[in-house]
Amino acid sequence: MFPVKEKLHEVLSTLQPGVRLVAVSKFHPVDYILAAYEAGQRVFGESHEQELAVKVPALPKDIEWHFIGHLQTNKVRHIAPYITMVEAVDSLRLLREIEKQAARCNRVVKVLLELHIAEEATKYGLTPDDCRRLLDDGEWRTMSHVQICGLMMMASLTDDQEQICREFQTAADLFDELKARYFADDPAFCERSWGMSDDYRLAMAHGSTMVRIGTAIFGPRVY
Repeated sequence: MFPVKEKLHEVLSTLQPGVRLVAVSKFHPVDYILAAYEAGQRVFGESHEQELAVKVPALPKDIEWHFIGHLQTNKVRHIAPYITMVEAVDSLRLLREIEKQAARCNRVVKVLLELHIAEEATKYGLTPDDCRRLLDDGEWRTMSHVQICGLMMMASLTDDQEQICREFQTAADLFDELKARYFADDPAFCERSWGMSDDYRLAMAHGSTMVRIGTAIFGPRVY
């Protein structure tokens, strides 16, 4: 078995104060997640509803599950009973469906608005202007079963560290703008989820409060 506990502690030792770790456990077995749990980790990131359906019943109930991948609206009802946070809300339509299904379960689901800043067409997310329009629309203010807690983004997959830093800084600046404009009196809007195994140190230098790390903890995908 991959030395999960040791790798987890190595990653945790590099995190700045105030930065939380989402251990990305997708494509890794229950045993690996349990090893990280036994070492103290409680927040795990998954991106497939079918995989979560197997893992959630098999693991401790106090785990905080984050859905970190692209979420189809027809999958929301399956994860609404237990998901803590959906990190990749990329449309008003998806936000409405999370509200509907969370209400059905009498729960409040936390969400992050996903930004598309990276110079890659394959990535999902809202442009900064899309994000402003969604919030200007105001429908989100009527939703009592979702709580917008911040922003999430992925930087471009490139070796150009200056470009990565520019993208992180664009997200950080937008967060500050939206916080002042829409959420000044809402302490829940506080999360800046950017940074993964290869770039999380740069992300922390640009305001990240939550990093999503998988490979550095769990090793190569098992399945």
